[in-house]
Amino acid sequence: MTEIGKYNNLRVVKELDFGVYLDGGEKGEILLPIKQVPPNIQIDEFIEVFIYNDSEDRIIATTKEPFATVDEFVLLKTADVTNVGAFLNWGLEKDLLVPFSEQKTKFEIGRSYIVRVYLDKETNRIAASAKLDKFLDLTPVEYSENQKVDLLIQSKTDLGYKAIINNSHWGMLYKNEVFKKLNIGDKEIGYIKKIREDNKIDLYLNKTGYNQIDSISANILKIIEENNGYIAITDKTSPKIIYDTFQISKKNLKKAIGNLYKNRLITIENDGIRLT
Repeated sequence: MTEIGKYNNLRVVKELDFGVYLDGGEKGEILLPIKQVPPNIQIDEFIEVFIYNDSEDRIIATTKEPFATVDEFVLLKTADVTNVGAFLNWGLEKDLLVPFSEQKTKFEIGRSYIVRVYLDKETNRIAASAKLDKFLDLTPVEYSENQKVDLLIQSKTDLGYKAIINNSHWGMLYKNEVFKKLNIGDKEIGYIKKIREDNKIDLYLNKTGYNQIDSISANILKIIEENNGYIAITDKTSPKIIYDTFQISKKNLKKAIGNLYKNRLITIENDGIRLT
């Protein structure tokens, strides 16, 4: 079955001057324009293509890779705004429409937004929506603690970072447990920390040694992160400077640094300490 908005492996059935036609099954023959045709392609060969609608709403194939496919979330930049909605650059010749009805706030040219790519069942066209809640938390939570998951950073809050888990659920990374710089739209590997009674999900990023990080070590990591991931503190630094920086003794700093180094969360350089 040929799916619009997805990658499909289709058979070449016809060659013409302007491209080749692929067997789209129930969707008929689908054109792959000549500029997208790989060299030396032959009749009956199979080729992986992305299927979408061109500017005239015809089903068409491309070997280009969009920034996201149907049922995925992605950060995209607004290329244009018209009387039907906003158009986002998603890596193909035809920009991706976000109808006004699918915008939480009015989109502005040049700004980027997290959207869900979806297939409109009424028009059979690919579109995008910024109303993310209606696509998330619709299935039962069946994660286990410490399970590895894919994350998309969606927003920054007072608590930390709101993230989309496996294109399916909301989760939260707490700011006092994040030891690297994160940006909206970043894709990260994360882990399930806890599933609460209300089915809200707490996350963490650093699996190695995570449970061994005490509050002193966590505070040191936070201070280093706030200094762009590097701080000029060494074993020769005076106890006063160490206390002024971390509010702990030199002895406690050495213990915490040893713990962080053991768990591969920092590297120790000649002139200071750097986050891994």
